[in-house]
Amino acid sequence: MNKEKIEQIQKDAEEALKKAQTSQQLYDTKVLFLGKNGSLSTLMKDMKNLSAEDRPKFGQWVNETKSALESLYETLEKKIKTKELGEQLDNERLDMTLPGPFKPLGAQHLVDKVMDEMIAIFARLGFSVRVGPMIEKDYYNFEALNIPKDHPARDEQDTFYIDSEHVLRTQTSPIQIHTMKIEKPPLKIIGPGAVFRCDYDISHLPMFHQIEGLYVDKKVSMAELKGTMAYFNREFFGADVKTRFRPSFFPFTEPSAEVDASCALCSGKGCRMCKFSGWIEMGGCGLVHPNVLKAAGLSPEEWQGFAFGMGVERMATVKYGIEDIRLFIENDVRFLGQF
Repeated sequence: MNKEKIEQIQKDAEEALKKAQTSQQLYDTKVLFLGKNGSLSTLMKDMKNLSAEDRPKFGQWVNETKSALESLYETLEKKIKTKELGEQLDNERLDMTLPGPFKPLGAQHLVDKVMDEMIAIFARLGFSVRVGPMIEKDYYNFEALNIPKDHPARDEQDTFYIDSEHVLRTQTSPIQIHTMKIEKPPLKIIGPGAVFRCDYDISHLPMFHQIEGLYVDKKVSMAELKGTMAYFNREFFGADVKTRFRPSFFPFTEPSAEVDASCALCSGKGCRMCKFSGWIEMGGCGLVHPNVLKAAGLSPEEWQGFAFGMGVERMATVKYGIEDIRLFIENDVRFLGQF
């Protein structure tokens, strides 16, 4: 039944496997004896010439030989690969003194950087952050803020309307209403976020960022508001920066004022940034209008408040002397890398 052939194949295979010096030589030797066209596979073709009684015994001998050779192969493979790994570690060297490949690092966008700085300043005054939806109901974006239906700010040329009841918020002021409806005063909050308006030129973007501030308590005055704005300007631009209020009008505050800061770039002497006036407009503010308090479910007889709003991109342009606001969204690394 060719038992002698099987034993000879096993002997030859064991000798060949033990002579292999590399893992590749070992694998090639295994294929030579145990592969699809190897010696054992070829010998198995003789099974068809055996009697039905001899076939099981023959198959058993072949399988035992195959198992023995595979076991030997696994043992030798582990030994050879361990040896090869040691040789590789001995021959390869990594010079830690060589400079690594240059990989440019990303950085925080200037708008985010300025927004974080503004939030940190107001946090030192006790303000905490609140957020609101960017797709806002018309009621919260306009009516609850005492902006009537015939107000110019509601024109389609200024506002992105989604449908008859929803808009992309044109200001972060709706955060005030949401907060006053949910939380019980006294309140001291700021609402940072993106806002949207139909405008695009050297000083306006269709999507930009604002920080809205709100303080509601039993007794709130314009003096407290001016003190808050003056503190912010000094912290943001420098200790020598002065603050002034100019009378203005906003539907959601009464009285209302524009906040100016003395130009930090020219120390109030006059330059292109401040249009040679020595002052730069920072944003709007005022005492919360009684109608706004009522819309939020608060009694104007019991509660008072002040509010303010500033554009983050504008604050960044003033602080860093950037003349074109569109640079913030053009993703030019030559510009962004400066900050």
